[in-house]
Amino acid sequence: MEAVVFVFSLLDCCALIFLSVYFIITLSDLECDYINARSCCSKLNKWVIPELIGHTIVTVLMLISLHWFIFLLNLPVAAWNIYRFIMVPSGNMGVFDPTEIHNRGQLKSHMKEAMIKLGFHLLCFFMYLYSMILALIND
Repeated sequence: MEAVVFVFSLLDCCALIFLSVYFIITLSDLECDYINARSCCSKLNKWVIPELIGHTIVTVLMLISLHWFIFLLNLPVAAWNIYRFIMVPSGNMGVFDPTEIHNRGQLKSHMKEAMIKLGFHLLCFFMYLYSMILALIND
């Protein structure tokens, strides 16, 4: 059972790594003016909820399977994703808003956040891979 938990977590982490890279590429395209702000934000907002769900599922799965260290490692990122989604102002298009993305350095902060998430998900990928191998050997 433990191996199944880590196989699912590994697959979910691969999807989250892909999303982080997609966010970085799309934001850098906006930074270089290859796409406009409206199309960039609509592309990114489409993937905010799947990212939120994917990360929350892994966090809850680690809580249920009693892997406390991994749960506590994932909890702040999951809480940040939920907070960021809940605190979207009522008039905005979503987490990424085309009217505000160039204001107050939001583009840079979104890019920094995507880079941090990519590093976090890469760390989690290798941690899940190690845990999966260990669980398969122990079974």
